[in-house]
Formats: sequence, C-alpha cells, structure tokens
Amino acid sequence: MAAIQRRAIRVRGQVQGVGFRPFVYRLATQRGLSGFVRNDGAGVEIEIQGSPPALDDFLRALRQPPTLARIDALRVDELPPDPWDENAFVIAASGGGAVTADITPDSAICAHCLAELFDPRDRRYRYPFINCTDCGPRYTLTAALPYDRPNTSMAGFALCPDCAREYRDPGDRRFHAQPNACPVCGPRLTLRDAEGQPVAVDDVIAATLERLLAGEVLAIKGLGGFHLVCDAQNAVAVARLRQRKQRDAKPFAVMAANIASLACWVEGDETEWRLLESPQRPIVLLRSPRPPGEGPGERADSSPRPPGEGLGGRADSV
Repeated sequence: MAAIQRRAIRVRGQVQGVGFRPFVYRLATQRGLSGFVRNDGAGVEIEIQGSPPALDDFLRALRQPPTLARIDALRVDELPPDPWDENAFVIAASGGGAVTADITPDSAICAHCLAELFDPRDRRYRYPFINCTDCGPRYTLTAALPYDRPNTSMAGFALCPDCAREYRDPGDRRFHAQPNACPVCGPRLTLRDAEGQPVAVDDVIAATLERLLAGEVLAIKGLGGFHLVCDAQNAVAVARLRQRKQRDAKPFAVMAANIASLACWVEGDETEWRLLESPQRPIVLLRSPRPPGEGPGERADSSPRPPGEGLGGRADSV
C-alpha cells in the first residue's frame, strides 16, 4: 500500500469570488483525496491528504485555475498525515486573519448565463441579476473579505430552495456562487419617477425601453453606480443629456447589444471586437466610416456588462 502524505497549500492572488473553492473541491474528489479548502484573509488555504502520485497530479491541475482566477503565489508544505481524517474533502467555513487577498473585479455575463437569460423555459428567463461562478458582480457587492455571502450586499437575500440546491451541488455551475439568486429570492427591478417615487408597471424593462424610444433621459443603477442613458440616434435626447451634464463636446459611450449591432456604425479589427466581448467589457474607441452628424455621434463603444443592460437591447426581451 502506497504511503499516505498530507500537504498544506497556500494560494495567494485573485482567488476569491472566482469559483476557486469549487474548482479545488472537484480536483480533490476526482482524485480520491481528502482534506479541506477555505477562504481566509490572505487568500485560499488547502490541506489535502492522499497518495503521493494523486497529490502531485492535484498540484499540476491546481496551476490551471478557473478563467477569472489569477495565482500570484503558491506555497506547499509537508504535514504529518492525519489518522483521524474522514476520507472526504470539504469546503470548510472561512477563516479570518489580516486581509491581503485581492477582491475580484466584476465580470460580464458568461455565455451559459446569457443563454438562460433568453430561454423562456428557464426559471431565470429575463432575470436581470443572473450570475454564476464564472460571471457576475464581485467587487461592487463585496463589503469585506473573506468573500462569503454574509460579507456581500446579497446578505439580506436568503436563498430559495432551488437556489440553495444549486449552491450545495458540486456538479452545478452555481456551486458556492455567493451572489446566486433568482426571481423568487433575489433583488428585483423597480422604475421610479424624477421625484424617486415608484412607478407601477407590468414590465420594468419594457417600460424603460419605451421611455428611451420616446426621447427621455433615464438613470439606470448599475453595478458600480448610475448610468445616464438616452437613445443615441435621437439628436434631441442627446442634446438634452449634454446640456444636463454640461458636456458640449466630449464623446459619450455608445452601448449596443452586440457586435452585430455595431457593425453598421463603426469599423473594428479582431482585437477590438475581442475586447468588446471579453469578460471585462471595456469601452473601446472605434473608427466610424460615416461622416460627422450621420448616425450616433459618439465613437466610444461598449457591450452590456450586467444582464439587465443587455435586456433592453434585445427585441425578444420586451
């Protein structure tokens, strides 16, 4: 029988809020290893026990982390085997300590969540706060580290049975996804007038789109603040927004549903298109083949970051 070894692994970097603990859990259980993984103020702590070949294979796989993760440092120390180890691997309660871990930036909606968002059969159909371990808000909802739901702005939203089941299921994409929510248990949209009073409407997204098409200027609360928006093809609305912001010449960003929507207004190369569809969804300066004054007058373009922004740009969402 091969000797059993136990190792302590310390991982530092951007390793909280990126699905790192579920990733470690799957690697360990697939290899029949026991121990635990947990967040703490410094990053991620792992203790793992098993045969040397399985441990070595685990460490090789650990160095290929999830897409949103970034490993800055990885230290491995030998520990004496634990004879009381229960031959299981668990995600343990987070520890404390001095906070040196990085807070993960927000990430734009992933392809899987986008497909669910527009699938009428899905229980999160058109739910603007859809997310999973691969996408969604992180930095803007985190109040403190370690990154756990009680330390985020989602603390006041108790998981419904369906979301709780996803959260506990190692085979689910939302396993230990801290912002996990749905229309039953999560945040909801409201529409308010200029005095801040709620406006009774059947569909907030549809009502918002109607107001934009009617030439109104709206403030949309996003992940990191408010976006002042109007119809970029309505010259009167754009002029009104410029007047209110006292911004006579500096370009505004133009948001489109996708690259196909931008193709008739701007020109871009492969790198620029890739940036627009990246998880970061930056604003990208693009070239316009049209003469000044024809079409939207702004040439700083972006794609929707939160799912709610994308809902307004899809004809099948209203």
